[in-house]
Amino acid sequence: MKAAYEHVDFGTSRSVRVFHRRLPRIPFEWHHHPEYELTLTMNSQGKRYIGDSITAYGADDLVLVPPNLPHTWASNRSIDAAHAQAAIVVWFDGAWVRRFADVCPEYGGLRNLLRRAACGLAFEEGAGAHMRAQSDRLLCADPRERLKAVIDTLDWLAAVPASPLASPSAFDARTGTPSGHESDQLNRVLAIIDTQFAHPLRMATLAKASGMSERSLTRQFTLHLGESVGRYIARVRIGHACRMLTDTSMPVSVVAARSGFANVSNFNRQFRATKGLTPAEYRQQFASEPHADASANATPALTERSPSLERKARG
Repeated sequence: MKAAYEHVDFGTSRSVRVFHRRLPRIPFEWHHHPEYELTLTMNSQGKRYIGDSITAYGADDLVLVPPNLPHTWASNRSIDAAHAQAAIVVWFDGAWVRRFADVCPEYGGLRNLLRRAACGLAFEEGAGAHMRAQSDRLLCADPRERLKAVIDTLDWLAAVPASPLASPSAFDARTGTPSGHESDQLNRVLAIIDTQFAHPLRMATLAKASGMSERSLTRQFTLHLGESVGRYIARVRIGHACRMLTDTSMPVSVVAARSGFANVSNFNRQFRATKGLTPAEYRQQFASEPHADASANATPALTERSPSLERKARG
């Protein structure tokens, strides 16, 4: 399933865009955009799709989505049926945050937050309730107060534990491009993996390309990426496979071969170990979700939604 492009309109003279969404249910709307998105989902439970990550979510779910990574939420019911489901969505430009951190070194932690969010972040329990407590400021009519609330929230989240969501190369737009924080030697290895994952990749070859010993390369991977070389390669391959499973109707055997797996049995075993589903079950998760319809969308209480997806819903 191809992700729809959403144009996020910030309006004039605005650094961030805040959207208060209230509706009977959250429909499946697979989309992407070039802005970062911080979303707090309230009084809702269902499934959260971030790249190739499919996870159940519940009350006060708080997630940071990086640019161009397809995503959506799809609710199955309200936690409190007497009230609407709601979300506070904050869109912001990564370059703007980096410039802000450069000018104000007190906010240097924001750079690390963006780096951590390269594959999406789900924040620990309690973080959503903390952001919900700031809702009056985030939804204030004064844009300057909203801006201050967003900066305070992001600065606080910079130190909050969170779990990464998508694989490094879950989709074409998220190919695991080196962040610029790693060494040139490690970046060379990452570039090789990201472009040649469909072929056999031997540790000796990667070490030679990096100019390091196999032991040093292993140590650098663990230090900078928090996992072994083999585990990183497997996640890149699984991410590519997930994209093919959702974007194409190719047989699973073809997906396995084009993702770098020697045989289907090994592919099925590694895929289930990583995603908790077989490749066929993973594909069905996307195929079984209903598309959004216009009746599911209520007018936002404080701001209007970006029109691109509204038009798609009515189409």
